[in-house]
Amino acid sequence: MFLTPVACCILCYLCSNSNAEEVTYPVDDTPGLGRRFDGIGGLSGGGATSVLLQNYPEQQRNEILDYLFKPNFGASLHLLKVEIGGDAQSTEGTEASHMHNSWDENYNRGYEWWLMKEAKKRNPDILLYGLPWAWPGWIGNGTRDPYTDIELPANYIVKWVLGAKKYHNLTIDFIGIWNEQAYDVKYIKLLRKVLDNNSLQHVRIVAADGGWGIVNDINRDSDLAKAIDYIGVHYPGTESVMSAVQTGKQLWSSEDFSTFNDNIGGGCWARLLNQNYVNGRFTGTISWNLIASYYDALPFARNGLMTANSPWSGSYVVNSPIWMSAHTTQFTLPGWKYLSHGSGVGKLKYGGSYVSLVSPDGKDLTIVIETMSHDHSICVRPPLPAYTVAQQNITIQLGGSFAKITEVTAWYSQLRFDGKNDTFMQKVDIKVPNGLIHLRLDVDQVVTITTLKVGQKGIYPNPPPSKPFPVPYKEDFEAYEEVSHPNNFAQQVGVFEVRKSEDTQHGNILRQVILHSPIHWCPNNLVFPINLIGNFNWTDISVSVDVQISKENGTDGVFLAARVDKGGCQSFYANGVFFYIFPASKMYYLTYDLSRTQLVAKGPISNLQDGWNNLELIVEGYQLRGSVNGQLTFEHTIDKAPLSGFIGIGTSSYGIADFDNLHIFDTNKSTDISYEEHIDETLYFVPRHNP
Repeated sequence: MFLTPVACCILCYLCSNSNAEEVTYPVDDTPGLGRRFDGIGGLSGGGATSVLLQNYPEQQRNEILDYLFKPNFGASLHLLKVEIGGDAQSTEGTEASHMHNSWDENYNRGYEWWLMKEAKKRNPDILLYGLPWAWPGWIGNGTRDPYTDIELPANYIVKWVLGAKKYHNLTIDFIGIWNEQAYDVKYIKLLRKVLDNNSLQHVRIVAADGGWGIVNDINRDSDLAKAIDYIGVHYPGTESVMSAVQTGKQLWSSEDFSTFNDNIGGGCWARLLNQNYVNGRFTGTISWNLIASYYDALPFARNGLMTANSPWSGSYVVNSPIWMSAHTTQFTLPGWKYLSHGSGVGKLKYGGSYVSLVSPDGKDLTIVIETMSHDHSICVRPPLPAYTVAQQNITIQLGGSFAKITEVTAWYSQLRFDGKNDTFMQKVDIKVPNGLIHLRLDVDQVVTITTLKVGQKGIYPNPPPSKPFPVPYKEDFEAYEEVSHPNNFAQQVGVFEVRKSEDTQHGNILRQVILHSPIHWCPNNLVFPINLIGNFNWTDISVSVDVQISKENGTDGVFLAARVDKGGCQSFYANGVFFYIFPASKMYYLTYDLSRTQLVAKGPISNLQDGWNNLELIVEGYQLRGSVNGQLTFEHTIDKAPLSGFIGIGTSSYGIADFDNLHIFDTNKSTDISYEEHIDETLYFVPRHNP
């Protein structure tokens, strides 16, 4: 017997009166249970993937956070993984370390503390996981190896865990080793010991956030096996290795997805959430990234569960991966158990998969079914082998302790590629005669069948429409607290923090604070600090900024740039129009690239002052002009620079330099108009403060 006509009317995608073959799948706990379910999560970091989120107006910011973390509302995530900042580029930007130097500790830098607290505010039971991508240079004692003295990284990580609790009342549940880089067996053992010695026995170690190599070491080293609680690998393509399964340890896909969040991305995520356990027995899956809250022109645009990259407008998009998450997260919790393969977990005969999970008390059951087709569920990595999916009729036969279930609730999603999606549709209660549930499954569908009477498709009013980055724009950094990350900046190399100037005329300034090269995660040697802001499509633009190089631990030169065309790990190769000054030699350099290999012109600066100087760069079409302290320094015709790009500020090397009073104008609107005439139109942001 199929669903009632009323249910068929409401849940048309689940109903069938056809005579097609009907395949029966048992859901039965009699053979025993499978592995413990550890949860579904998102990753903020790796790096700077949430940089724009905190800038949003309060209303939209709270809505976004609810979609991510609020139970029974949106994605309702069980896990939040964050980067432990290491002062180095780690994909979309640099995240600041809590210890720039061995003598320095500060637990208010960056936005991950804030994000973890916002997640906990919405879901006190959410689990927290920290992992370094890079390390401050002092950890390596002048090398690019954090394991030269393993006590240094072990103490550094434990201080981060202790600081989370002391300064933010955050309990960290999991710690990783080093993202997608070499691990060190002695370091892992020592990290476990130092955690224990600091009464942090509850913090579990996930290793090694890369490939499967750690498994061989676990199998031949019993002490290492005792130190590691979870085996975490990245982008496994839903497949594990038998030697990992045989360790008995919980397996996590501790970074996965990394796919553009359109409907194909939604299909990718839906397939992974089921098949990571069906094929690989992964009990936890974490999306890189949590939210695409960074400039689109940086690498991996929109590779998050949802998109929030326009804080100046308040616009955001709740993409389909949010609702694919909800099919599992709203009807399970960490600690539930999967049923055994063949008795509630497996592949469907005509394509797709199903998993069944039971609550710890055995009272509630959730079944999640997906039928994602190959071409509509391709993830960015690894390659997806060919397979087919067809419309199919199935019967779920409830057995064992589930045979007594008389009613379940159904939720469904239908991803469409020629029209509007039906995502996480309104629940329908279904009577279950004789333990039988009959379903017709269409292609590209997700269905949740559950005994739980919870679940909600959270909806807020439509956010404001997206707008381009506003000009004119002014930032004087006065409204920020010390060590804050100012709104809308996307530091790519180096760390730029708000600090108080010793010059009372300047008050707060933005300072590049990193003195030595960090231990990089990126393969390229990123040695020129650069901070980006604005609209990648800007062409004709006027920008000015005050600059000063510190007399102590200062860099050699500073720059102002326009039409910057690259960020991320490729920042070293950024092209644009770069206006450098070197105060010690009183020289300027005009180049077409950050690394100063494409020299356009150089010359003396006659009016350079000791201390603060004002740089101005005007780019119009193929013409550019540069000034120092209001005096024209050069005029040139552009012959090969990019025709659009970001505004950039930065330094010629690691070392201290200060920036203040950034002004940006569209030259099409501001030519021959003084700043005073624009002052009433200039956009001033009300910054957020570190708690």
